[in-house]
Amino acid sequence: MRSWSGYIIIILLLPIFSLLVVAVSAESQKFQGFHELLDEKLEIKEVTLPQTSYIKAGNGHVISEMYGPINRINLSSGDISPFLKDIFITAEDQHFYDHAGFDIAAIGRALAINIRSDDIQQGASTITQQLVRNIFLSHEQSYNRKLSELLYAYELERKLSKEKILELYINAIYFNNGAYGIEAASQLYFKKSAKDLTKAQEAFLAAIPNNPSLYDPIKHFDHTKERQERLIDQLKEKQLISSKEAETMKSERIQLQVKHRIDLYPDYVSYVEAELRELISVKEGYQDKLLKAGEQEQASVSVKLDKRISQIMEQGIIIETALNPALQEKAANSLNKRLPYKDVEGAAAVIDNESNEITAIAGGKNYKKYDFNRAFQAYRQPGSAIKPLLVYAPYFEHTGAGIHEQVDASPFCKNGFCPQNYGGARHGLTTLEKAFIYSYNTPAVRLLDDIGIEAGFRDLNKFGFKKISVKDHTLSAAIGGFTYGMTPLELTAAYTVFANDGYYRPARAIRKITDLKGNLLYSWEDSKTQVWSEKTIGKVRDLLAKTVQSGTARKARMPFGYAGGKTGTTNGYHDFWFVGLTAHYTAGVWVGKDQPGYLAAIESDAPQLLIWKDIMSD
Repeated sequence: MRSWSGYIIIILLLPIFSLLVVAVSAESQKFQGFHELLDEKLEIKEVTLPQTSYIKAGNGHVISEMYGPINRINLSSGDISPFLKDIFITAEDQHFYDHAGFDIAAIGRALAINIRSDDIQQGASTITQQLVRNIFLSHEQSYNRKLSELLYAYELERKLSKEKILELYINAIYFNNGAYGIEAASQLYFKKSAKDLTKAQEAFLAAIPNNPSLYDPIKHFDHTKERQERLIDQLKEKQLISSKEAETMKSERIQLQVKHRIDLYPDYVSYVEAELRELISVKEGYQDKLLKAGEQEQASVSVKLDKRISQIMEQGIIIETALNPALQEKAANSLNKRLPYKDVEGAAAVIDNESNEITAIAGGKNYKKYDFNRAFQAYRQPGSAIKPLLVYAPYFEHTGAGIHEQVDASPFCKNGFCPQNYGGARHGLTTLEKAFIYSYNTPAVRLLDDIGIEAGFRDLNKFGFKKISVKDHTLSAAIGGFTYGMTPLELTAAYTVFANDGYYRPARAIRKITDLKGNLLYSWEDSKTQVWSEKTIGKVRDLLAKTVQSGTARKARMPFGYAGGKTGTTNGYHDFWFVGLTAHYTAGVWVGKDQPGYLAAIESDAPQLLIWKDIMSD
């Protein structure tokens, strides 16, 4: 049994509180201290409601709706129909325009019922109180919470207009199945905007928030329809609609068209979310703080960055990307088609040569969102795919040599490092062209030794490989020997230098980020870096093309147009690479096991070349 003393205290407090409010309203100057106390204790600044954010493909179509538990699309008061406002006021708070946030008479009636039932059966909440409960407080059934609710409601009425309160309420209330606010509910249940709803549909949706579980239109359509008709009758009784209108609305057939959450192209979206974090980190100074911070301080900065990203996402943003859905589907489908082998995985990245935008990313076979994305998270040894970047282009640039000059391909040893050519083959003098297109190892090591390891790495470092360090500055790097290596996306981005006359610019998926009204919030402002001369690039492009025509990449040959690239195979046949370019795109493909393993059995199939050709055809 509840204590009678609790009820007596509540009954005494309510009239006192009411008298205070009336007195404050009439003689605010005398009681200014009360308002100041409320301002101090109940700090209400700008009231904002979290809403849904979106990722769009290059063609402008939405590919991902980004929200946690709250799917909301805020509407301004002017975009909410007067009829819908009438429904909620009639059903929930008929004295909305008269009270100061709470209805004393209704509270008294509710108290009487609750005392008789020895339970909290009724709450007598106004629209303002319900809004307070949704924004500031919990839905706990207690008298302490109820008194806090009254104070917040009164303060909210002081700070905001009735129009704004009603707008926030209709945007805040829950319509079940993850939809908050009338716009999200309209799109969820009818696949259209709230402005396009019929009055019958508006009344149907307005029936849900009173008890979202009971009136869930998907599970309990009949219950929702019954409440819709009761609401229509209430409107008729209040003479807000005629009897004829009421009957017409009740007889209108309500047919749900449930819209499922848009969540397409998980490989690409996973990367976009990672790039979003990087973009905000750069633009708002977090990256500089992370670079300067110690290990413990880095953790603190990362937490603050996460919080900031959440704030931006909850404002509702549009992330416009360069995704080409056709290329994305080709890349993902080809991985599944060309890698039927157990435990063998793959990844691919495609970059537009002209814009340097990432148009497709495949993170693995049958990729699921937030799985390990091998395209940008897997650091692997590049094998001979590094030779154009670390060896041949720097060599041509520093020496001016031509592709037909000769180089020694015989065995090589220096300081205990004695690399071998593929299969242990021994060659004598050969041309640079032949050494490149058949991927001889000893000539590559000799060329890097000739120009100097540091000279080669000065050029390579311009590509911003994240896990290359001073420890990698050895001759073994000429044939792919690195501590960690690089990701398929990193290596593909570096190869775009051969499509852009020797200039390099970081590859990006995000074009810009705007708010929901289209105002620009963030965009990349990357500048070009000239790595090599146009003359050097011409020589390497020639070698890349010959590699496809008659060298190690013959299975990637295209029927027309320019196609060039370089294969790579690591020691122990753990990794197979091919990175190449056409007139329009640069694409990179990696094939291997997540835990490096022996894959010599599939070498002759050359799946990396077939995947690349699948993507780049047509």
